[in-house]
Amino acid sequence: MRYVAAYLLAVIGGKASPTQNDIEKILSSVGIEADAEKLKKVIASLEGKSIEELIAEGRSKLSSMPVGGGGAAAAAAPAAAAPAAEEKKEDKKAAKEDSESDDDDMGFGLFD
Repeated sequence: MRYVAAYLLAVIGGKASPTQNDIEKILSSVGIEADAEKLKKVIASLEGKSIEELIAEGRSKLSSMPVGGGGAAAAAAPAAAAPAAEEKKEDKKAAKEDSESDDDDMGFGLFD
């Protein structure tokens, strides 16, 4: 991903087709050491393509990917959790009542 990002930065910077040296220079400016073999593969796969084509191709691939998921399980979860939620509310009320009575037994408040 860093090689593609550096390639895009070079294109935005005015290089129509960045070389390996251009990308290595960008990466080294932020302290990243480039792997020459991976960089050659990225340049070879991007060579001859416009950035607009690449972005459009990437968007079409992303739009076909499922996102979210788990719709059926998420819909079933609230129904199962409803009784548990009621129990928690009751427990909180009981705990609150207990804590209030404990304060009364002490004979003084925190800010008195």
